[in-house]
Amino acid sequence: MEPNNDFSRSLSLLRRDMGVSQRTAAKALGISQALLSHYENGAREPGLAFVRRACDYYHVSADFLLGRTLTRDGATIDPDTFYDASADRDHTLRGSIVATLNKKLVVNSVGLLFDLLGKVGSREAITAAANYLSSAIYQLFRHLYRTSGNENEDFFSISSTRFDAGCAQADMIYSEADYLEALHAQLREKGREVFPPMNNDALSQMNREAHQSLLQIIHNTGERISYNMGNRWKGKK
Repeated sequence: MEPNNDFSRSLSLLRRDMGVSQRTAAKALGISQALLSHYENGAREPGLAFVRRACDYYHVSADFLLGRTLTRDGATIDPDTFYDASADRDHTLRGSIVATLNKKLVVNSVGLLFDLLGKVGSREAITAAANYLSSAIYQLFRHLYRTSGNENEDFFSISSTRFDAGCAQADMIYSEADYLEALHAQLREKGREVFPPMNNDALSQMNREAHQSLLQIIHNTGERISYNMGNRWKGKK
């Protein structure tokens, strides 16, 4: 049986959120520290008895611990309850024109990406894509938080030294690997027919505004990378 990465990640984060060491948590859960370490890094999978004890200890539902829901009590989340930034038309209240335009480009493009992934039907690919983007947002916000003069980083569960060492960037790399593996697994299992058409006409029919935003991001990013490859990354100004 393949390890449940959602479970091991949740188990580790819950312990850190509680602010206890592996030794303390292991003692409370009735196992050795070495075994808890194996559970947290995904090297071993626990039995049902341990899952029950972990749920009681961390005060969460089994669905949350297994990565089946985003709410600790296990309640099902209705997508309609989330604030949808893509439907927000009052752009003038939230910053500069540049910020507004870039927000719109990113929000529209991400929305189209997840619409496409929904058609592909791979829960693993959707989760990995969300993890990848979440790590990018996490890093950008934490840099902003630091630079603005906030010195207390207890707000974050990842220590400042681990963040500086690139743990969040490493998470992006692992998430991208999970994403690729999930897409190829879907390809092997169901064939190319499961992937929706992604030509200009098909994407425009799905969502014309989002399609235009995606094209703009693809163009701008390609131009930026090409420029950096020919100049800045070679030491030129």
